[in-house]
Amino acid sequence: MTAWYRAMGAGLLLVWLSGCGGSDEEAESEPAESTTTTAETREPSPEPSPEAPQVPPFDQPLMIDVSSSLGTDRRLTVKGETNLPEATRLQVLVERELSGMRWRERVSVEEGGFMAGPFGPGSGLPDGGYRVTVDVQEGSVQPRSVRERLGAENEHLSGPLVEQSGHGLGKVARYSKRYLVGDDARRTVDNVEVLEME
Repeated sequence: MTAWYRAMGAGLLLVWLSGCGGSDEEAESEPAESTTTTAETREPSPEPSPEAPQVPPFDQPLMIDVSSSLGTDRRLTVKGETNLPEATRLQVLVERELSGMRWRERVSVEEGGFMAGPFGPGSGLPDGGYRVTVDVQEGSVQPRSVRERLGAENEHLSGPLVEQSGHGLGKVARYSKRYLVGDDARRTVDNVEVLEME
């Protein structure tokens, strides 16, 4: 048993001595490394890169114009033109006035326009009144390139379609138009466009 204790003691002594020897070598090599690190930090810093050109803010009144068409399958396709910047995110909503049934699609502005749909069930839209709404979403969900033009909270938006967000997230915009869907023209005194199948 005594021999076993001596062997363990000798082993611990060797581990301790080898550990002490390694510290001296590391201590000697550390200053050399820190010297090179210091030398690296003393090198002149590269010249700052020129800033990206400033993007001018959106300074014109917002314009959205929508036209809708009813396909042979009696489903509604919405096309629109706008002066909003490229990649602006919009939400297009079609709602049946009688039942409140809604269809929505998120789209982005491309080359001054957008297209959404076709909207409606596979069997087609039943005759009746529909409202098409196009919403410009809050600045927080817009891509960076759009926020640079419209502002972080769409603060550069202006015009009769623009209003303050109900959630306190800046400005939003809404365009809305009513349509009547049916094969026969209906008499109405409302400001509504009658759509017939193409």
